[in-house]
Amino acid sequence: MHVGMDNLKEKTAKGLFWGAMNNGSTQVLNLLIGIFLGRLLTPAEYGIVGVLTIFTAVAGCLQASGFTQGLINLKSPTARDYNSVFWFNISASIILYTILFFCAPLIARYFKQPCLVEVSRVVFLVLPISALGIVYHAYLVKNMMNKEIAILAFWALSISGITGIVLAFNDFSYWSLVCQQLIYIIVLNIGRYYYVKWRPSFHIDFGPVRQMFNFCVKLLVTNVINTLNQHLLTFIFGRMFPIHTVGNYSQANKWNNMAHSTISNTIGQITQTVFVSVSDEQDRELHVFRKLLRFTAFLSFPAMFGLALVAHEFILCTIGPKWINCVLLLQILCIGGAFFPLHVLYQNLIIARGKSNLYMWCTISQIVVQLLAILLLHKKGITTIVCAYSLLNVIWLFVWQAIAGRMIGLRLLDMLKDVVPFMLIALLVMVATYFLTASFDALLLAMISRVVIAALLYALLMKLSHAKVMEECINFVRKKY
Repeated sequence: MHVGMDNLKEKTAKGLFWGAMNNGSTQVLNLLIGIFLGRLLTPAEYGIVGVLTIFTAVAGCLQASGFTQGLINLKSPTARDYNSVFWFNISASIILYTILFFCAPLIARYFKQPCLVEVSRVVFLVLPISALGIVYHAYLVKNMMNKEIAILAFWALSISGITGIVLAFNDFSYWSLVCQQLIYIIVLNIGRYYYVKWRPSFHIDFGPVRQMFNFCVKLLVTNVINTLNQHLLTFIFGRMFPIHTVGNYSQANKWNNMAHSTISNTIGQITQTVFVSVSDEQDRELHVFRKLLRFTAFLSFPAMFGLALVAHEFILCTIGPKWINCVLLLQILCIGGAFFPLHVLYQNLIIARGKSNLYMWCTISQIVVQLLAILLLHKKGITTIVCAYSLLNVIWLFVWQAIAGRMIGLRLLDMLKDVVPFMLIALLVMVATYFLTASFDALLLAMISRVVIAALLYALLMKLSHAKVMEECINFVRKKY
């Protein structure tokens, strides 16, 4: 048992390390690419592509249909399982693209942007192209090939980002963003085919898909609802407000998503696989979950609260004063964004336990509550709606705790002991840093000073409080280097 625990600990640590390398490097690239594109493009141009995100994201969920997570949840998926899901994804993507192709005029009419007819038909090509690589991604995740995932993401983002910047520099307007999306998926798929030696056969058998259907259909519904939840405001704002306002929100939401998804993806790449491996041993499962809970809180709160702290200086120094109206929205979104990685941890635990129905109904309930809040507050303006949206994301952590806590015997008090200290210390650090740097007038100096001071203060307080999670991170990095 001890050997098994050590082996799992080592695999988890390596998975987290490469997940962090992957998400850290890709987000640095995203930062650089976002700065260049933000300076070259206008809020209105961002808004054109931003309003389509909900369609591609939802359609992407539909074509994957939860079978990616279904494959990962299998103890030992076979070539027959992978082949069945591969051809199902291809079929679904072709059907979805056809439907969306003919819906393009309706989409353009809804958002009152005639150019969306042509733009959407090109953007939606992401669906059949990405369908070619979904099963390959599931194979990489299932086998914890996080190093390979990191390398693929780096090259795909680099090539697509450079392409987008060159096109934007040459006045291709929103088409630069469209091409960037397509190139990213194409390069990613080429890399997946290189690393994964499995190839689909033309013996099409949907038997494994039917066997997984009951579990995966609930994941499908939940993934769609999660996607709607993430892009709901963009869709609603696209109808309620001018396109440049939508662009400002899209820009704020992009930076918020980049920050919290760096942590969420680092955690999410390994947690479902880890939880599946310990699901038969409740004491061990509880121990693993609480350790990951503390690790997630340790990373998420200082990162997201820190971004809120430097949001004003960051936006002005990087993409310029034309985006000043997105600063407050970004700060508000960061508060709710700090809790997203914790949500992901609970969600993966529930999925690993095979309780996709609970995952589905909890997510449905969340989006229904958010829709009600938006309906009640729609006349109050964009800032009030974003505040309500972020607050509900904070509150919903307790709902996930109520559901998942019963499965593994995690009490609410224990969860709070694991999470709240990191939240309060991060909040204290950001407040202290703000007052220490309040007199700095130079934007770049203020931003750099706040990042350095906040990081040092947080590390010092972690050291003084003897936070074990920090000691383990330092020891692991020392071993690697």
